[in-house]
Parts: sequence; C-alpha cells; structure tokens
Amino acid sequence: MNVDSTVLETSTVVVTGTSDWIGEFKTALETRTGATVHHVRTQTEAVEAIRSQPIDCLITGQTLEDATGLDLLTEIRERTTALPVLLATPSGSEALASEATKGGVTDYIAFAGPSEEMFDELIERTERAIRSARRTATQRDRARQFDAMFDDSRTATWVLDPEGSLTRVNEAAREMIDADVDAVIDESFWMLPWWSQDGTPDTDIRQLVENAREGVYGTAVVQQPPHSEDQRVVDLSVRPVENERGDLVSIVVEGVDITERVGLERDLRRSEELHRVTLNNMTDTVLITNEDGEYTYVCPNVHFIFGYTADEIRDVGTIEDLLGDDLFDRDELAAEGVLKNIEMTATDKAGREHTLLVNVREVSIQDGTLLFSCRDITKRKQREEALATLQETAREFLYAETHREIAQHVVDDTADVLNLDASAVYLFDADANELIPTANSAAVNELNGPLPTVHPDGETLPGYSFVEDEALFFDDVHESDRLDNRATDLRSMTFIPLGDHGVFIAGSERVGAFDDVTRELADLLAATAEAALDRVSRESQLRKQDRTLQQQNEQLTALNRVNETIREIDQALVRAETRAEIDHAVCELLTGDDRLQFAWIGTVDPTTDTVEPRAWGGAEQGYLDSPSFAVEASGTEPTGRAAATGDVTMVENVAEGLREEPWRKEALSRDFLSVLSIPLKYNDLTHGILTVYAPTQDAFDETTEAVLTELGETIASALSAIERRNALLTTSMTRVEFDVDDPSFVLSQLAQATNCSISYQGGVQRSADGNYVFVTVDGASVQAVANAAAPLVAIDDVQQISTTGDGGVVRLRLTRPFLALELADHGAVFREATADPDTTTLIIDIPDSIDARTIIQLVQDTFETAELRSKQTLDQTAEHDLYARFLEKVTDRQLEVIQTAYYSGFFESPRESTGEQVAETLGISPPAFYTHARTVQRKLFDTLFDEHALSVAGAPGVVE
Repeated sequence: MNVDSTVLETSTVVVTGTSDWIGEFKTALETRTGATVHHVRTQTEAVEAIRSQPIDCLITGQTLEDATGLDLLTEIRERTTALPVLLATPSGSEALASEATKGGVTDYIAFAGPSEEMFDELIERTERAIRSARRTATQRDRARQFDAMFDDSRTATWVLDPEGSLTRVNEAAREMIDADVDAVIDESFWMLPWWSQDGTPDTDIRQLVENAREGVYGTAVVQQPPHSEDQRVVDLSVRPVENERGDLVSIVVEGVDITERVGLERDLRRSEELHRVTLNNMTDTVLITNEDGEYTYVCPNVHFIFGYTADEIRDVGTIEDLLGDDLFDRDELAAEGVLKNIEMTATDKAGREHTLLVNVREVSIQDGTLLFSCRDITKRKQREEALATLQETAREFLYAETHREIAQHVVDDTADVLNLDASAVYLFDADANELIPTANSAAVNELNGPLPTVHPDGETLPGYSFVEDEALFFDDVHESDRLDNRATDLRSMTFIPLGDHGVFIAGSERVGAFDDVTRELADLLAATAEAALDRVSRESQLRKQDRTLQQQNEQLTALNRVNETIREIDQALVRAETRAEIDHAVCELLTGDDRLQFAWIGTVDPTTDTVEPRAWGGAEQGYLDSPSFAVEASGTEPTGRAAATGDVTMVENVAEGLREEPWRKEALSRDFLSVLSIPLKYNDLTHGILTVYAPTQDAFDETTEAVLTELGETIASALSAIERRNALLTTSMTRVEFDVDDPSFVLSQLAQATNCSISYQGGVQRSADGNYVFVTVDGASVQAVANAAAPLVAIDDVQQISTTGDGGVVRLRLTRPFLALELADHGAVFREATADPDTTTLIIDIPDSIDARTIIQLVQDTFETAELRSKQTLDQTAEHDLYARFLEKVTDRQLEVIQTAYYSGFFESPRESTGEQVAETLGISPPAFYTHARTVQRKLFDTLFDEHALSVAGAPGVVE
C-alpha cells in the first residue's frame, strides 16, 4: 500500500453510512494511519460534522439512515466544491457511477465486498484525494499571491504583447491618468497617454520596448504625464518574458513613482543639511567628492555595498580608487549636468565583486562638486546573466538526444546559472526501480564523495523529493533527518524533482546560499531540464514505435510470402499421387521465392549412415556432390545433424567457424549464408530430411522457423498418406516375425503377472477416450487378467467380453498409443501378437510399396530387444480385396459392435453372451445392438456374394 502517512496523520475524515463495512473501515483507517475519523449514520449528522469543524475528506457509502450517498453528495456540493468526497459501495453500477460523477464526486470506488485489499485501496485513494485537494488549495493561494503582486498599489504595472501593444494594466497605473484605460488596450505602449500627448510617440519609451523585444532588459526614469505642471517622475523597468523555447511571449513594464525621491534630490541643492538627512535614509550609497576625487561626504549606509564604514572608505583613497579612473567623461558631465545609469564593477572589502549603476551629478554642497549615487544591481545582473545562460541551455537541449546528455548540460550550466559549484542529476531507472546518479560536478566528489544509487522509497532526500514531487531547499542540509551522508561538507542544498525522470541537486559548502532569486532560478533550470527530458522521451518512444512498426511490417511481408508459398505447397500435396511428386513440388515451390536459393530432400541410408539426396530444387550448383552428409550430432552439415538428432537444425551464419567445418567453405562458395534443416517426421517416424539455404545471414527468424517446421510435419503427413494408400493398393506383402523381450510391453506384463498366454489377433479401435484392444486369454481366468491389469498405468479400463473354462476375451482401454495404430499410419498391419511368461512374438504384414526397413526400424526403436526371426513374401489378392471392400461398407461404430459381439461369443452355439449382455457392455440399448449386428451381417454377405458372382461370371466354360 503506497500511502503517505504524514498526510493522513494530520487529517480529519468523516465516514458516513449504515453498512457493516463502514465501521470496519473506520477502525482500519484509524489504526493504520493515525487519522482522526468520525463515523456518522445520517445525512444530517454528516452535514453538521462538516459545518462544525474543519474536515479534510468525507467517505460515504450509498446506504444512509435518512438518505443515499448521492443525496449527501448533492447536499455537500451545494455548500462547497473544495471538500474531497469519496463514494464507495459493494453494489455499484455504471448508472450509479455516472450519477456520482455528474454530482461532482472526487472518487467513486466499486468493490465486490469488504476485504483487506479493498481497505488498502480505499485508504490509498483517501490519501490521494486529500493530497490533491491540498495541492489545489496551494495553487489557489499562489494565484492569489500573484494577483496581489499585480495589484500592488505602490507599483504601476503594464503587460504588453510581443509587438509592444498593451494587453493588461493594474489599478496603480490606471490612477496615473485621467483617461479611459479600456479604450487604449491594444495600442502601442509608446503611444499611450501616460507618455504621449497629441499622438506623438515617446522615442525613449519606444526604444526601451524595442530593446525588450530583442531580449534586452532596460530601465529609464521618465516624467508623467508629459508636459504637465503636476508631473510625476516614474522609474520604469522593462523586461522581456520568454517561454521555455526562448520565444518572447510578453513584455512586463513596472513603474515606481520616484517623484518624492527626485524632489529630495532637487531640495538637496538648496540645503546641504537637508540633503544629508535625506541621503542617510536612502538605500542607495551616495558619495560626494571634490574635483580631486577626495570625499567630502560619505553616507552612513556605504557598508551595504562596499563593506567599509564611512571612516574606512576614506582610508581606501579617492573615488577613483573605489570606482575606477574612467568612470565618466568630465566634459560630458559638464555639458549634460548629470550622467545616469553608468554600469560598472566594484570590489568590496571582502574581495567580492558588485555590479553597480552609478549616477554622477554636478553639485555645489560645501566643498563637494560631484555627487555619486551607487545602486547595487549585482543580484539583478546575476539574474539577467542566469536567464541568458538558461536561454542558451534551452537551445542546447534542443539538440540533445539522450537523457544523459541533458543531465550533463544541467550540471555544466549550474555554476553559471546559480553560482553554485556542486551539482548533480539523478535519473530514474524504471526497470530497476532506482534513482541512478548520471552526471555530477567535480565539486560533488570533493565535498560529498561519490553519489550512491538511491531507492525511491522516501527514506533519503533525493528519493523523498522524487516520490513526493516536492522541491526541497535547505540553508543547512545537516538539519534534515533524511540526510544519508552525515560526513558531507555540503551545507546549502536543493533537491528538485524532474517530473518522472529524476532529481536535480545543487549545493554549496556555504550556509544560507539560497536567496529568493537563486531559488527562482533553480526552479526555472529544473523546469527547463524537465521539459527537455519530456521531449527526448517522446522522441525516443516515437523512434522505438517506428522501428517496431518497420520490423513488424518486414516480418508481416516475409510471413505473407512464406504463407503464400505454404498454400501453394499444400495444394501440390493434395494433388500429388506419388512421393516423388511431393518431393519435387516442395523443392521447386520453396526455391521459387527469392528468399531461398536452394532446397533438397534426402533419405538416411543405414548402410552408409549418410543422407542421400532424392529430390532438389533451385541453384544446386553441384553442392550435393561436394560435402559429406554424414549422420552425426555435431561437426557435420546441418542435414546430417538433423538426421542424427531428429531436431530442427539452424545455422544463422555459415561464415562463422569456417575453419572448423569443411562444409561451410563449400556452402559459402555458392552464396549459401544461412541454413535450416527440418526432419520430415510424422508419428515419430522420419520420412526424410528437408534442408533449405538462403543467400543472406539470419534469414530464418523464429516465425519462419516455426512455419517451416510445421510445413515439415505437413509434408511428412502427406508422405505417410501416400504410403498408406499404396499399401491398400498392394496385394503382395512381406510378413515379418519378431521376438520381443521387453517387460514394458503391456501384453508381456499381463502374461507374466497371470502366468498365462495373452494374444492379440487384430482389432483395435481409436476413440476420444483411448485405444480399445481385444485380447484372448489362455491358461488363466479373465478375472485374474482384469485384476492384474487394474494397477497398470498403461491400461485405463478392463472389460470382460467372454469367459471359457481357462480363458476368454477381454477388452483393454490403453492410455498410450498402441503399436498397431503407429504401424497403420505407415501402411503396415499389426497382424498378431502373442505373449507368454517367457517370450513375446509379433507378426507384422508390410506391403511391398513400403520400405520394410522403415517398419523394422520402427519396431526396433519401440522395443530395444526386438529380434527379427523371419521374413516371408505373401500374396493376398483375394483376401485383401474382399476385406478392403467390406471395410469400406461398414462404419467404425458398426465394426466395434460386431467385434465386441464376436469376442463375447454371441455367434457361438450355444451362445456365450446374449444380445442384451453385449449391448450392456457397449453401453447401448438391445434394439440398437441387433440393428447394428444385422446391418453388418448383411454387408458382409453382400460382399461375399458379390465376390462369388464375380468369380462365377469370370470363370471359363460357365454358361448362363
């Protein structure tokens, strides 16, 4: 729960409602946060509580004793819009949420029911609402402060647009003229009645505004209104206001009525004593000298600028020693009588430099002939220079491309902007959830040491400033209990958050280094840096999105091309009649795309343990004659590796490891730069290896690899279908017999467990529940076999079909694929399997259209101890044709019913099982069983009689 306990500890909260969870939440809020919480049950009590005491937040349920939560919300909003109001209910709806939003609810929370998680969320939202309300109140106070400054009755203020036209004026300025101010809005400032009469522009005022439009700060002393007997003297300051991009947005002119001060200066000529009294009360430093520069009068406040007492400054020397020899031209002064706003630099007693504006005037006061009025504008000058540096910094930020560059610019410019040598920038790493010191000045290392990485948990000053989004200023940072480095020599410090990007730090070893100007400049520097960081983040995100979109477009284009090729190959597989047609179509279509230069399909030759090509397409260039495609798991061509491991093998860069593997040289010489080799596997049987070559490195990304791998399975499935179809059309076949000594074979397990003979003689059914197999038991009761089968994980269910004296028939439901199904997928027939306690014999028929070595290898891979005992050739033309035609006529369900009836002894005489018993075994009704049985019998007789009719019709010498 991310809650600022300091906010809630000082808060008073009212919770309203009659639901049980209201009381539970009141207790949780008091216990966890220390907040002052009042629980009321009615709208009347809630309104009275708000009226009688300061309340920070109100939380209400929808159910009150005398009203609803929405009624209470309406009542409160008629009284105040500032108080945060949260409406929480476990029976929320979109309509209620909409009404609450229209009523001005601060937050609406709908929850499934009271829980710790719900209370945590509600506490967090309460803290967030209070904090937001306090922040809003602070902003309103600041706005009022600005308005108060603007409406200062002592200072006249004019706001101009960038063209110099009047847009706004305060009351103090209105009182300076007897004219309708609203009528002159949008007029040029130098044409306004404050300075101009009869439409004649004031050239001095115009020049000040023109300078401000160029970014130059200016001041002037003018008379107002012009040519009037009752004139006032106004000290004007004109300053430009620029945005973060350095663009001029407005010009602010401030005028202070200095008529009284000018009058005092005029009276000074009349009475030396009056001048002395007046000068003693002025903030500027006034010095009077004779023609030799010797002091005849030093005002008592001379130490404010120069650090000397009145007596000490006389010991320094003449006015030239203090202000310099070339301060002004004596002849020019004699001609003008007064020289104003001479800007110069002077050094005080402590060796610090001050920027002064000096006015020199001819006087005749006792022995003095020259009066020097000095105004210290050091702070103002520093601010102007800092603003100029900030403007240059903002321009530099426009060319920065990374957050690190901006951080370094901030550190580099801090000394010029803030006159502070120690500065640093922490940037927030969202992935690591840490504030990382990214840039710092040399003074930081000297005065503080290396900056550590900071966790944003509020325990340290940088972390607190970041998570609370609060600027911190310390005259002495050692007074803070969050200071983690007590050995630091830094004293004055500021920590200013840079939005979501990090924290700016600046400091000095001096105590009290932050005056109002320095604080303002620090905030302005941080705000400029934050805006630049926002820009870089946005541009970085846009570049990232552009790259991602480009990559996605490229991948989509490549995938579309691959998919188009796959569709063409799928169509070719459907039309293909032979394996050679499939092989040739795949290779030709794959290389028809420019992305693939060469493709071929090979078969493993077990005698040589190599992959032999059987089809290829594209620019082969004699490559199949060059390398050795040995079946090895490493160090050989990818085709051999895929054949050895049975896994997809990819080489992204053929040039890598050129010296270690000779085949790479042959591939590179033909511009084969990346390779993908895919085993053509279907039901764990490999029908060859497909290998493709591309003319570019990294041509096969994850998507392409996955699509081509899936294509390999499709090709293998098509090859397997061709083999099965050829097997059905072949009447000549090879019968092989195996001896198997494998205790994991389910029939061997049952035979050994029951000390009997278990035989399978065909008849396996595949369904969604598993594979059903009928087996004959000889030498043991079927109950004993059923008991032995029950604990075996390979057998999911056992059903007794028929029983004889010492044997019978059972149907097994197997959890694993049965060998007969795997053989059938490759066109072979699992004819018979007989297991006794000592040995197991398998008999398999392999059509001549299928490579017998493939089936033999499949059996030997299934049973490591399988030993080939015999092999013989059979011709089963009549039997094959008759059986095939019969299978074409019956459905899988009809075949299951007739097999179950047969093995149940239904067709024995006398019958061993009745139709009702068989129907119960199958889970169907007796009429349904008899219907299936008669249908199958009829189809069988049709097949037999049709075969007989064909035989008679074709027999020689038969006459109809």
